[in-house]
Amino acid sequence: MKARYCTFLFFAFLSFSCTKEIPSNLMLLDGNIPTDTPLVFGEGIISTDSYEFAITFSPEMNELYFTRRKRGEDNEIYTMKLVDGQWSNPEPTFFSATQGWDFEPHISPNGDKLYFGSTRPLNDTIKSSGLHQWYSKREAKGWSKPIPLEKPFADRSITMYLTSSEKGNVYFTTGEKGDKPEDWVIYKSIKKDGQYKSIDRMGKEINAAGKWVAHSYIAPDESYMIYDFKSDSGYGESDLYISFNKNGAWTKPYNLGPKINTDQTEMSASVSPDGKYLFFHRGYEKEGNIYWVDFNPIKGNILKNINMHQQ
Repeated sequence: MKARYCTFLFFAFLSFSCTKEIPSNLMLLDGNIPTDTPLVFGEGIISTDSYEFAITFSPEMNELYFTRRKRGEDNEIYTMKLVDGQWSNPEPTFFSATQGWDFEPHISPNGDKLYFGSTRPLNDTIKSSGLHQWYSKREAKGWSKPIPLEKPFADRSITMYLTSSEKGNVYFTTGEKGDKPEDWVIYKSIKKDGQYKSIDRMGKEINAAGKWVAHSYIAPDESYMIYDFKSDSGYGESDLYISFNKNGAWTKPYNLGPKINTDQTEMSASVSPDGKYLFFHRGYEKEGNIYWVDFNPIKGNILKNINMHQQ
């Protein structure tokens, strides 16, 4: 009898240990874990009375970067690191621009590159020639000195909010010569034989009717994309939408709904490397914070509705 009881306790403990969720490094930064209602992320630390947006994490979620714009100042990228179980205070990155400004960082899914947009002058030039993408490589001692993305990206005067997939394919916002900012849309560049040979405008399924189509976050496996644009059928200013990759064809964009989108601007989405949390900016023209929310129920409900209508 005693042996049976001990066996029961062992399996009960084993079952509990296997089902109990391992605390995320993010919980060491913000213990207010969101469910289906977005919460301000890192209130007073990351999200302050400045204007914060565009957050990205290393694959181990022990390093993060985000954009902060203090009142009356330019954009600047800040970083935090998890050291001995504690997150450091936010500090400007070592590569902060001395001319121009930097914003919208993105760490690649495998953690080997850190991309960001910058108005700093390109190599061997004195003045800025636009908003270009730069990147640093992960080395044994940390990140390398950043360099600009080569052609065909350098040929564009505007390239912003670049995110990448596990295959190295990149998605970003740009436009053609003469386009107004509200007419810029989402483009992609496929990596072939280790090189980017062309920049291609994505189809009408992604670049739907609307203004300010921008800030495309591509899933690591390229199964979905989250981005934002302003539409007459939306909830206010720019809303967040998701489109799914179905056997190589993109679905129309689906609004993430009234719990995510409000009469304010929602933009610059990203998803934590473990796939659990959606991060995004919410705010007005001169003030706003980074929010986070449980992502899987949102994605699951939209997919469920899509499948129901296809039956």
